[in-house]
Amino acid sequence: MQLTRNDLYSLEQYAQTRSDFRAQVMAHKKTRQVPIGAHTTLYFEDRLTIQYQIQEMLRVERIFEAEGIEDELSAYNPLIPDGSNWKATFMIEYESAEERREALMRLRGIEDMVWVQVAGFDKVFAIADEDLEREDDTKTSSVHFMRFELTPPMVAAMKEGAAVMLGSDHPDYGYQVEAPPAVRDSLTADLV
Repeated sequence: MQLTRNDLYSLEQYAQTRSDFRAQVMAHKKTRQVPIGAHTTLYFEDRLTIQYQIQEMLRVERIFEAEGIEDELSAYNPLIPDGSNWKATFMIEYESAEERREALMRLRGIEDMVWVQVAGFDKVFAIADEDLEREDDTKTSSVHFMRFELTPPMVAAMKEGAAVMLGSDHPDYGYQVEAPPAVRDSLTADLV
């Protein structure tokens, strides 16, 4: 369900509740992230994580006018799953700038090779970067936005407790991992 202005705290209200709200969101986010190998992570978004992102943007940018708030809602609402999919931020993470630069050249195209797989079903590859292109002729970006569309039978299997594998089929970064039970349960809650 998309967020509206009525779902958000005013800047004053957010200043008062930020510490508690942030603690709640950080605990929640722990059940919504899956490292794939040592250098990539899928951070699954939902209504709460996106509300936090919007609240932080409004706070940092000191946005309080209706038009500015609507702009933020328009930018971030598409990242909320809508019942038949998962939406995630995919991060490629290397500590040194040199290592990261080399990896981004080597991993060009990885955003189209990341997948999720509900036990008993085929892999579902990411629909990546629907908002804008994040790759050029020489390298990929360190951040990608992904959507994974699930079929009704996959959703039903998830609700019955099916395991979920996640991975990358990139030739230079082939990994797969099973989602921990807490993550699997959190992702299942996104589905209707």
